[in-house]
Amino acid sequence: MPINPAAPPTLHAFFGGTFDPIHYGHLRPVEALAKEVGLNQVTLLPNHVPPHRPQPEANAQQRLKMVALAIAENPLFAVDDRELHRTSPSYTIDTLETIRKERGASLPLAFIIGQDSLLTLHKWHRWQALLDVCHLLVLARPGYSQQMDTPELQQWLEQHRVTDATQLSLRPEGAIYLADTPLLDVSATEIRERRHQGISCDDLLPRAVQRYIELQGLYR
Repeated sequence: MPINPAAPPTLHAFFGGTFDPIHYGHLRPVEALAKEVGLNQVTLLPNHVPPHRPQPEANAQQRLKMVALAIAENPLFAVDDRELHRTSPSYTIDTLETIRKERGASLPLAFIIGQDSLLTLHKWHRWQALLDVCHLLVLARPGYSQQMDTPELQQWLEQHRVTDATQLSLRPEGAIYLADTPLLDVSATEIRERRHQGISCDDLLPRAVQRYIELQGLYR
């Protein structure tokens, strides 16, 4: 089939997280987002030293291995381990600016966050620069407000929001898309608590990850 020269470039999406451990609350909403927006691939970015959260229980190598096991049979996902090689705090904007330089100025890039992160985005390091390098794709999260904390932040959201996903491939950055993804109430905290109590987590994360957690003796 000949390539259509008028077709917009493919949107490349990235999804960061501590992934301590990775679970269905990460994977299934992103799979739904990919169908909704038309993503061919989502690159997972495991964090090394998250600046705003408690430090992970599993080490960097273990978390990377769990991510690899979770996505091994799913061609939608890839993994980029660049943040795990840092010894300093891992700021999203720094990583995205590096990716933007690597991919060029014209390629549409997106970063996936949850509604919970959108509501606290103004507390992130250089948060206002994010839309200078990428779009933001926002996953629905159970129990979180649909409104920003202040009128100024709500105005910022409405100024950049698009409701037509096809618009995301027509420009490199600058838009916010609120996705209609499933509300899965799964958290890594719940998984760790179940492990402490000796309760199975097979319904919360891929079996291969659960086996690895058991073999490594994690979250006891």
